[in-house]
Amino acid sequence: MGGSRVPERPPAATGWVPTRALGRAVLLAGLLLVAGVVLGRIDLVVLAAPFALGTAYALRRRPTSLPQVWVDTDDGHLVEGGEMAGTVVVGNPDVVDYEVAVVRARVSPWLRVERAGLAGGAATAQRSAADRPFVTSVPVAAAVDLELSGTALRWGRHPIGPAGARVATAGGLLVSRAVLAEPVRLPVYPKTEPFEAVEAMPRAAGLVGAHHSRRPGEGGELAGVRIFAPGDRLRRIDWRVSLRARQLHVAATLSDRDAEVVVLLDVLAEAGRSGGVNGAASVLDTTVRAAAAIAEHYLHRGDRVSLLEYGPAARRLRPATGRRQYLTVLEWLLDVRVVASGPDEPYDQVFGPQLLAADALVVVLTPLLDERSAQMLARLARSGRFVVAVDTLPADLGPPKDRGWSEVAYRLWRLDRDTMVAQLREHGVPVVGWAGAGSLDQVLRDVARLATAPRVGAR
Repeated sequence: MGGSRVPERPPAATGWVPTRALGRAVLLAGLLLVAGVVLGRIDLVVLAAPFALGTAYALRRRPTSLPQVWVDTDDGHLVEGGEMAGTVVVGNPDVVDYEVAVVRARVSPWLRVERAGLAGGAATAQRSAADRPFVTSVPVAAAVDLELSGTALRWGRHPIGPAGARVATAGGLLVSRAVLAEPVRLPVYPKTEPFEAVEAMPRAAGLVGAHHSRRPGEGGELAGVRIFAPGDRLRRIDWRVSLRARQLHVAATLSDRDAEVVVLLDVLAEAGRSGGVNGAASVLDTTVRAAAAIAEHYLHRGDRVSLLEYGPAARRLRPATGRRQYLTVLEWLLDVRVVASGPDEPYDQVFGPQLLAADALVVVLTPLLDERSAQMLARLARSGRFVVAVDTLPADLGPPKDRGWSEVAYRLWRLDRDTMVAQLREHGVPVVGWAGAGSLDQVLRDVARLATAPRVGAR
């Protein structure tokens, strides 16, 4: 279990208050004693004795510490649609038993709690099971767990908590103030859709990797047979050709090279309403899930992948390879947010050479809801970089009627957006909608073909 937080306890004198039951017992015993003394009636004194003795006996051992409350979550790799588990723990560090403890916790709506219950007791199987209070007792130097389990519906960092507990002791005569534990955010990683793409890359940058280049070097792709030259390795000698030509020949190969893939996330606007892992997808849902799938594919093939936000924050994840980079990508994606910004700020910082290498394949995930996004794509294409635009706008997105849009205005906006997409394609920017596996295959194949085609220079 991880993510535990123990709240600081105030002094005991301010943490416990008498209940109404204690006030009634003291008042009743006092009235009976005063009446018995004034009226000289021994029966009233005898009647007051049980109340006085019972109150004194219950308060013989007074509590000195407040209860401890903290929240635990599983440290496992939780993906959308997976089983989530959390625990609210109430501990008793005092020298007396907590006879009644009332525990309650709040949970993010994206964590659907299906079963909730105290450890060792019956679980409640309801959708809102975590919202209701649970009552138990906590012995001395012990702890009781409120176990929550269910399904994670959407990616992100979702809070479990705040959680609170209030306990009573001394026969219900003393009650503690409410002790609260800060919420613990449970990371839920995006569900990666299966993604396959062609192996051909427009340009490769390094001398390691799984993509074949046109540069001679050490690799597995045969480029031809040539005459032996100083520096060639003996294991490259083609003895069959050498014996036939009576001169040493070696097999020439093409170097295997890796590529740098930059996934650029447009976070200028959000549209659509998220329905979770099995529901409708908003722009951010499609963007995050597609970025995770693309990064997983290319990292699995040995390429270097970096992530960059187009927006006010301009967050960046440096390029790297391997399993560690994939886990870093997932953590980085959990913090993707749409940040409000001015309508005229261009965010030209993404065009710096330290962010976008000249050889990189830039995959831009954008809903094309802002004119600045189209201008950014056009500038990337004019700079000579290989750009692929992935349209993340939901295909079934309807007009926002709550904002006063009419059907005619929505159709006009759609026509204007289609014109923008057509203009981008005329400028050489392929635009394709994300459709999971194979959605970028043809586009990447065309980009690689253009990159290997001979270029005609101007005279």
